[in-house]
Amino acid sequence: MCGIVGISAQRDVVQNLIAGLKALEYRGYDSAGIAVLTDSGVRRLRAKGKVAALEARQQATPLAGFSGVAHTRWATHGVPSEDNAHPHASQGICVVHNGIIENHAALRVQLQQAGFVFESQTDTEVIAHLIVHLQADGRPLLAAVQAALTQLEGAYAIAVLSERDPGVLIGARRGSPLVLGLGEGEQYLASDPQALIALTRRFVYLQEGDVVELTRERVQIFDEHGALVERPIKQAAFGSDAVERGEYRHYMLKEIHEQPQVIAETLEGRIAGGKVLNEILGVGASELLEKTQAVHIIACGTSYHAGLVARYWIETLAGVPCTTEIASEYRYRSPVVQPGTLFLTISQSGETADTLAALKMAKSRGYFAELAVCNVPESSLVRESRLVLMTRAGPEIGVASTKAFTTQLATLALFALALGKVKGMDEGRYRRGVRQLEQLPAMVAEALALDPQIKLLAEQFVDKEHALFLGRGTHWPIAMEGALKLKEISYIHAEAYAAGELKHGPLALVDANMPVIAIAPNDHLIDKLCSNMEEVRARGGRLYLFVEQGVARGLDGENVLTLPKCGEISAPVVFTIPLQLLAYHVAVLRGTDVDQPRNLAKSVTVE
Repeated sequence: MCGIVGISAQRDVVQNLIAGLKALEYRGYDSAGIAVLTDSGVRRLRAKGKVAALEARQQATPLAGFSGVAHTRWATHGVPSEDNAHPHASQGICVVHNGIIENHAALRVQLQQAGFVFESQTDTEVIAHLIVHLQADGRPLLAAVQAALTQLEGAYAIAVLSERDPGVLIGARRGSPLVLGLGEGEQYLASDPQALIALTRRFVYLQEGDVVELTRERVQIFDEHGALVERPIKQAAFGSDAVERGEYRHYMLKEIHEQPQVIAETLEGRIAGGKVLNEILGVGASELLEKTQAVHIIACGTSYHAGLVARYWIETLAGVPCTTEIASEYRYRSPVVQPGTLFLTISQSGETADTLAALKMAKSRGYFAELAVCNVPESSLVRESRLVLMTRAGPEIGVASTKAFTTQLATLALFALALGKVKGMDEGRYRRGVRQLEQLPAMVAEALALDPQIKLLAEQFVDKEHALFLGRGTHWPIAMEGALKLKEISYIHAEAYAAGELKHGPLALVDANMPVIAIAPNDHLIDKLCSNMEEVRARGGRLYLFVEQGVARGLDGENVLTLPKCGEISAPVVFTIPLQLLAYHVAVLRGTDVDQPRNLAKSVTVE
């Protein structure tokens, strides 16, 4: 959940290191730091807070060097502070690290007994001291790093700089992402390609256990056994404009408005002739779908909400049993796996630690195949899954997921329809579902046109501290997603309930100061939802209704917004849009940091 950048070049690298950190700030922004090799040895600058604080310090105390490493931190061990900020140093060695070293306490004791003095509370500092300790017998830097890695337990991506080896950087990964960027006369390391996209379009995605030694002229990659290997070079499919805000005030707003386009791209080439092309799952897809007797979905956070919607679709459309579970819970219990069960993971980054651990565990549990729904083609989740369905959201910078979520829903809808077709679902229902997906980008664009109305509505939430979100069926998970968006960027406490549960406890909270946001699609549960809304009105609650065009069963009043006509497949996606916009405008009015909300980071690569 931290961001790493490393550069070895023939020119001063400081500004490019800082620019790379800015692109990675979605991964963490508790503190930031940089270390470069200068004529007088390694020099560091570190600052508590965001990269801007580091940049200000750099301007006041300029650094310059031809090789260096940089880091933006999301705190795990030790509070956000300058002392705990990376890079961590030991006798000319500097290390930046993403992940968690689980045996750091034992290593710390051993190193203290060997005479090393610790300056931070972090698990990372042990790596720097350990490398120095292992060089005491004359080992070169690469060998010392490789030896150190054999003593580390947990997950990590690291980059190492040494003043004794000018121009050399060592990178390594296990359980956390690290990518190698290839340039002309300079080479790069980063947690994510978007940190380097202004410098190169050529990338090598390091595999689990890889160690890389790079100078400005060459790179050498070694596998976990120390053997020299080659990894494929990939050309980036996006440019630097994909990670810039453009005319938008925030990345989140930009990404909300990109949804018609990215949903269209996600569906492109996957629907033809009024049907979903089963080949999107790969060779032998139809046979695989026929073999599927149950689906087990694992995900975290927003992706978990997408999985909950998919559960309804899979069971309703395909008649196949489906369960959806939080990855951090799944991995610590003993699930019963029925024959013919497909293991389906969902992750925007493909590097979510709990989801990856769940996938690893699932491979020994008797699932007949693993399917990943992911947005990053070279991620660990994609590489370690037998089957893959890529979303095409493009880079998502805002910590609060928007376009990644709706493209996940579109992808999962494709899967549910493909499975339903094989399992004999009603032909008319199948064709209506496909048609709804074809029309989905236009429906989302129509929902985005409500932005001015939602901006006005948001003014009524500025002084609130609590909110209830209600939905039924597939829209209960959408209500959960709406509540999550509001709480994570506006810091208003928000909870979501299946509307039928209102009378079983939450109704006690309803009064004139508790806004109640309800999602009202025109489906078979609308009459039930209307009854739930009357329960709120009878207690003096203030209702905010998002209603599908054509619903006219008493759902009226001053706080009603009408959405376009949808359908069972398209409605969950369309109703997500106004909830994203509501959370965004409330957060702006409350003056919070929309793109980088407190205590959160984008890619959760630690447990």
